Amino acid sequence: MGAAEREKMGTRLMSTLLHTEALAVGYGGGTLLNEVDLQLRSGELVALIGVNGIGKSTFLRTLAGLLPPIAGRVLVGGKPLDAWSAMERARRIAVVLTARDQVGLLDVRTLVSLGRQPWTGHLGRLSKDDVDKIDRALSETGITELSERGMHALSDGERQKVMIARALAQDSPLLLLDEPTAFLDLVNRVRIMRLLHGIAHRLGKAILLSTHDLRTALDLADRIVVMHDRKVWSGTPDQAIASGVLGRAFEHEGLVFDPVTGSLR
Repeated sequence: MGAAEREKMGTRLMSTLLHTEALAVGYGGGTLLNEVDLQLRSGELVALIGVNGIGKSTFLRTLAGLLPPIAGRVLVGGKPLDAWSAMERARRIAVVLTARDQVGLLDVRTLVSLGRQPWTGHLGRLSKDDVDKIDRALSETGITELSERGMHALSDGERQKVMIARALAQDSPLLLLDEPTAFLDLVNRVRIMRLLHGIAHRLGKAILLSTHDLRTALDLADRIVVMHDRKVWSGTPDQAIASGVLGRAFEHEGLVFDPVTGSLR
């Protein structure tokens, strides 16, 4: 995305869907992040960058309410996350985790339909509105023609689109994805990032994803969040390149960020 497009995007009316206040994140008594103040806004694709083991997954799980914060708080819609019930949280935040889901012999449509659980109650009966949202999720991810196929018969790229479709069917304004391109080749990594970029812009979703694909993130994300030295840095891809933060984040791994190619070497 060029500077002109980003500037145009910045003029769109965006609303803050999630923000953190002095958030500290960790587990097992250890702290991975301190004093995090971050906003996620509608219509924005945000890429979370950092070295392995720095705590990206823990951070995402804390934002989703799957792990409690060590200190500070997460607010969704201006209300503390822990004040929402589990059902209410699921209506506001959809999560796609890294691990390959064990989905047995489910077909694509059945799996995507599970995204409606926060809205259908214990009986799981689908209304016309539920069916319409499932159909739209399949269409938005380009997998309508796969709807009757079994999950076991899909490629990794197709399976990841199905998981994104399930999150879309959940109809939550916020999407958090942990390494959605982890098992994919270069072509499919780019396809998934383009898909998420389009979803954020067309549907007004706030999307935060963790990724190791730095080049694609710099090309397609609206904002980059870099985890380094127990802090987070946030800015546009252009600012991330100019600031030198990417080089500092990876220097301990023996890697050098090349601002010309936008890659690590």
